[in-house]
Amino acid sequence: MPEIEEKKKSGFFERLKQAVSSTKAQLVDRLEEAVEGKTEIDRAVLDDLEATLLAADLGVKTTQEVLSRLREQVSRRRLQEPHQLRAALEAEILELLESPAGARSAQPSLPTPQKPAPGQPEVIFVVGVNGVGKTTTIAKLAHFYRQQGRRPLLCAADTFRAAANEQLEIWAGRLGIEIIKQKPGADPSAVVFDSLAAAKKRRDDLVIVDTAGRLHTKDNLMAELHKMCRIAGREVAGAPHQVLLIIDATTGQNGLQQARQFTESAGTTGIVLTKLDGTAKGGVVVAIARELGLPIQFVGIGEKIEDLLPFNPREYVESIFE
Repeated sequence: MPEIEEKKKSGFFERLKQAVSSTKAQLVDRLEEAVEGKTEIDRAVLDDLEATLLAADLGVKTTQEVLSRLREQVSRRRLQEPHQLRAALEAEILELLESPAGARSAQPSLPTPQKPAPGQPEVIFVVGVNGVGKTTTIAKLAHFYRQQGRRPLLCAADTFRAAANEQLEIWAGRLGIEIIKQKPGADPSAVVFDSLAAAKKRRDDLVIVDTAGRLHTKDNLMAELHKMCRIAGREVAGAPHQVLLIIDATTGQNGLQQARQFTESAGTTGIVLTKLDGTAKGGVVVAIARELGLPIQFVGIGEKIEDLLPFNPREYVESIFE
């Protein structure tokens, strides 16, 4: 029903606004302070804007790109009054988020999500370093997809850390979702094999695979991940269909560095940004989209099971600049 959908969408937006309130204070409120009482867009105003963008964690590269575009508008007299900067900045950030194609065209080999063949389960690998909220995010993803009418199955392939399996098992029990696991120290690829066999037998249409918290420096763990991908692809054509990298928004530019390294070695197709409600550096969203050309699929805005929202660039920007 349209009314229910509209109400639900409105609720999402309000929750997002609340989550990014710190980023709004860091970015928009500081911009308003910088232009207050000014009568022209001079170098001092643009210097203040640069400092504001860097503080909100847009990163040097993205900040310079935004400033370059704004300076061009000033030089062409399209932008004359300091109070116009807010709307101009909003438009620039939205454009960067809606079309991160500049980065993608520079990296044409970036992997993209695939669709499974009819009758086959979709396989999503979830990767990321320890401590970013990976296990909890997997539970939230499973809940989200089940709300969409999907039949998810969880694969506990982080066999290096017993606590991860236990945590995932607790979530699976709460959600009433099947989980496939083995003893700690088991071969993760064997767990993937068992999970895909179970999904095909049970006609589950989605398998979400938890992987060990890998650091890009641990070559053996990366090799293990590649092996898991090979096994998945052998059992289900095109698998993994998505590789979602979990990044903690509070790590800022360090998260961007993580994303870059995982993209190179793990074939990341999209980002899930957690703890967006706990940072004033929400500008990292823009930096990730622009510098990597990777879509942000979901954002985590709290600890409850429903606190994972599909990322919508327009809603995100509006929630900050409204």
